[in-house]
Amino acid sequence: MTATAHESALDQGGLAPAYAAARTRLGLIALLLTLAGVGWWWTAREMQDMDGGPWTELGTVTWFLAVWVVMMAAMMFPSVAPTVALYSKLKHTRALGAPLVFASGYLLVWGAVGLLAYALARSGGQLFGDVLAWDSAGRWVAGATLLVAAVYELTPLKDVCLGKCRTPLGFLLGSWRDGLSGAMQMGARHGAWCVGCCWALMASLFALGVMSVVWMALVTGLIAFEKLIPSRRVATYGTAALLLVLGVLMLVAPDGIPTLTIPGGGSMSSMNEMSR
Repeated sequence: MTATAHESALDQGGLAPAYAAARTRLGLIALLLTLAGVGWWWTAREMQDMDGGPWTELGTVTWFLAVWVVMMAAMMFPSVAPTVALYSKLKHTRALGAPLVFASGYLLVWGAVGLLAYALARSGGQLFGDVLAWDSAGRWVAGATLLVAAVYELTPLKDVCLGKCRTPLGFLLGSWRDGLSGAMQMGARHGAWCVGCCWALMASLFALGVMSVVWMALVTGLIAFEKLIPSRRVATYGTAALLLVLGVLMLVAPDGIPTLTIPGGGSMSSMNEMSR
């Protein structure tokens, strides 16, 4: 058996218990997907006409944090739902309390990441002024961010974190805690591994337009692609290739990126049409 085939077999084995649990916890899966759907609807409504392209203004901390948490539920619940179902099955209960607390702990970690991102954006603006403006260094920083994200996809740390997400049975058994407080702790720990896996993709979302539903959907698809398809190697190399292409285009030909909003001027294609 080749190394690639061996890795694929291990990944399928790692995901199989979660998929099996999902088939026995359809009500829980449906609830999480419904919450994700509501999150998509609410986020799209809140972000309507707010896409300012790379490094979009984030608004007030209260508004941003509310939108961010709902956005994370919309983006992450579909891919984490099998793990929550597996947790419910291992706990030998069909009650929704503990699994939802587990999901809340997971979401709490991503909420903290959003708060950190907001603090960095605000402090960076105070220290460096308008350096992220498109006509300053914004375009180049956005391109560099996408290239760094592409490289991170191929690092050992990414591989370790993704492995924890793709083999949830081992993670759950190795970090089991009883009670609702235990559910919160386990959800938070799983969320921390997910942050290690996906932080670069989230940074890419800021570089492309954090208030864009289109880019939000793309990043959501990449996260699900990495966590749920059989081959980990195909997932990481495919994602890295896409980020690499987007990074190069951002640096040399941003008008070649579909739906990209150029700060201060709408999409690049719209600007070109207006200049003719």
